[in-house]
This record gives sequence, structure tokens and C-alpha cells, in this order.
Amino acid sequence: MRKAVVEIIQKAKESAEERDILINTLHEIQKRFKNFIPPEAAEIVSEELNVPLSKVYEVLTFYTMFSTRSKGKYVIRVCESLPCHVENGREVVKALKEILKIDFGQTTPDNMFTLEMTSCLGLCGVAPVIMVNDEYYGNMTPEKVKNLINRLRGEEK
Repeated sequence: MRKAVVEIIQKAKESAEERDILINTLHEIQKRFKNFIPPEAAEIVSEELNVPLSKVYEVLTFYTMFSTRSKGKYVIRVCESLPCHVENGREVVKALKEILKIDFGQTTPDNMFTLEMTSCLGLCGVAPVIMVNDEYYGNMTPEKVKNLINRLRGEEK
């Protein structure tokens, strides 16, 4: 793990401004290690960047996009803003919960999907909106949710 984390840190140092290195490093580590930051990786980041471990965890716990617990391959974030709610967001939530058979904050038994609620994703014009990892999906309907989940499951076969 150390080699992979150090490699990520080096790339961040080469391509980012000083103030952005920690966050960029954590983003890349999370991508590499299945949507979460393992404790050992946080310790290595602290050592290599000469940043107190408490500062690393301060960043990890402040920003909702970071996780210190294992998540599914696909993290589905559902916008909870008023426009999404008004534009049938409840139906999208209901479809996600029924299809995945999980609630918010849970991961499917096969570790494929984690379902999370998030604040406004900034795409109110195409509400309701969900985010799957780094991709946004607007104008969602229960049928579109079903098709998206089936497509993502199909990519695993």
C-alpha cells in the first residue's frame, strides 16, 4: 500500500498547487482503494506530506465526498434539495431503495452499490438528479433508475 500511496502523492505534488496537494491526494487514494481511505493510507499521507494525522482526518471528516469506511464500487448520491424533491425525487428514491434493497448509508451485500443522500448537486434545471461516482444523471425517473442500475450491473459481467 505504501508504494501506491507514495506514487499518488508524487503525482499530486507535480500537478497541484501546494494548498491542493492533500485534497487531490485523498481523492486519488479513494479512487484507487474502492471508494474509501483506509486508515493505513491516511497515516502514510500524514507522514509523507508532513501533516499531522489529525489534519488529514479533519479533511476526511469535513468533506462528505471522502469516506473512511468501505463503500460499494458505485456510490449513488441522491440530491435532497427542494427542486429535486418537488420534481418527483421521492419516486426516484423509492425506486433506488426497492431495486437495490438497501437504505441510505448502506451498501449492497455484493459491494456493488452504496446509497447516500447529499445536498444540492447544482443541476436543479434537470431535477431530479443523482450522482454515480463522478457522473451526474438528470431528469431521473424510476424507469431511468432501473435502466441505469441494470447497465451498471451488466458492466460487471
